[in-house]
Amino acid sequence: QVQLVESGGGLVQAGDSLRLSCAASGLTFRNYAMAWFRQAPGKEREFVAAINRDGSIPFYADSVKGRFVISRDNAQNTVALQMNSLNPEDTAVYFCAADLGGSSRYNMVYEYEHWGQGTQVTVSS
Repeated sequence: QVQLVESGGGLVQAGDSLRLSCAASGLTFRNYAMAWFRQAPGKEREFVAAINRDGSIPFYADSVKGRFVISRDNAQNTVALQMNSLNPEDTAVYFCAADLGGSSRYNMVYEYEHWGQGTQVTVSS
């Protein structure tokens, strides 16, 4: 079955960097657009970043543009999220997601068929 496993979360201070990784198995990875979402306590899950199938086109939420970088390695079946200049508002559980359709609605939760279990990122002030 399809598995998406996130890693790399942790507790950091404001201004620090963190790199999340998501390892995919059970699917033909190169056929899927990939994304990162996050969910803070008491809030809805929100889009963070997405990347198309060949990794040539990234998309970012305005709140992370210029600070976060999404990338993928189709040979290793992984997608990463490099997070720089972190602030307390970035505190959330971060989820990796996969979309076979590659829709233009890349920022919508319902577009993604497969999800990881999430990894906690906590940024202290």
